[in-house]
Amino acid sequence: MPTLNVKNVIKVFKTGKLEVIALQGVTFEAQSGELVVLRGPSGSGKTTLFSLLAGLDRPTAGSIRLDGTAVENLTDEALEKHLASTVGVVFQNFNLISSFTALENVVFPMLLTTREVPVARRRARDLLEKVGMSEREDHLPRELSGGEQQRVAIAVALANDPPFILADEPTAELDSKTGQFVVEMLRGQAHKQGKLVLVATHDETIAALADRTLRLRDGRIVA
Repeated sequence: MPTLNVKNVIKVFKTGKLEVIALQGVTFEAQSGELVVLRGPSGSGKTTLFSLLAGLDRPTAGSIRLDGTAVENLTDEALEKHLASTVGVVFQNFNLISSFTALENVVFPMLLTTREVPVARRRARDLLEKVGMSEREDHLPRELSGGEQQRVAIAVALANDPPFILADEPTAELDSKTGQFVVEMLRGQAHKQGKLVLVATHDETIAALADRTLRLRDGRIVA
């Protein structure tokens, strides 16, 4: 069974009497071990689809199955628990907790899955070492550069060893050297760790390395 199965997903936004159909029957499958790139112009529905896959919103109709579980049927509490262990999200704006150190940011998602604090701290330190941030673990996000924050954000996304990594424009605010590091890290998660990695991006470097590219236009998959 595919790691991700999206079938006939529709998303409608309503503002008073006005309806905007952001997604119009989106259907695709993706497997473990793949690096899949999601592309599309502004207004194509890319951001809406990302939000649905990340569990930040729910579809108006259709089904999204992660590891065989139809997430649209879960209660809010069950969805939060399922996503915490199944999906790691790398946000364009890093989405780190400003009052937490780098180490505490990585520890936090593991505590949501009832992992004991000493175990979580050991894994957090291992992950920070892998992304080259061991020397900065006690720093707050505001004390880190954009590239350093993105490295921490990747460690946060990997904290619970999820089978599905979802990244939104992960190289948009980075210099070329850090951007290349992020690209190689994500590709390694797919090809070496066997995860499904889906990246919404305009970055040609990532697109060139993808196993597949999904193109969205006017709320539909067109290629």
